[in-house]
Amino acid sequence: MSSTQDSKSDSKSLSKTSGNANGNGNGNGNANGRAHGDGAKESALYKEFLAEREEILRHKWIESEKAGHDIGFEKALLDWIVRFRTTWRQQRKAGVPFSKAD
Repeated sequence: MSSTQDSKSDSKSLSKTSGNANGNGNGNGNANGRAHGDGAKESALYKEFLAEREEILRHKWIESEKAGHDIGFEKALLDWIVRFRTTWRQQRKAGVPFSKAD
């Protein structure tokens, strides 16, 4: 067997025995052995992340239109955090629809 074949078979056997990146061995959960499945997608934290991401993508689109070119996610993210995140979070917590001042 060549060294390339050896490394391929070693990586296959390693992936079969080590499970996931946390090394718990079951291959389909987190370090506590719980599955990541739908439960994580239903968590309040994940929903908050998705809502924030949606606002950032909306901001990216608006600012890209103004600039006449794609400003990129990182620039939009940083700009949105500095200019709107605090107000967005406060209004979201209070149940008030968010609207930008500019």
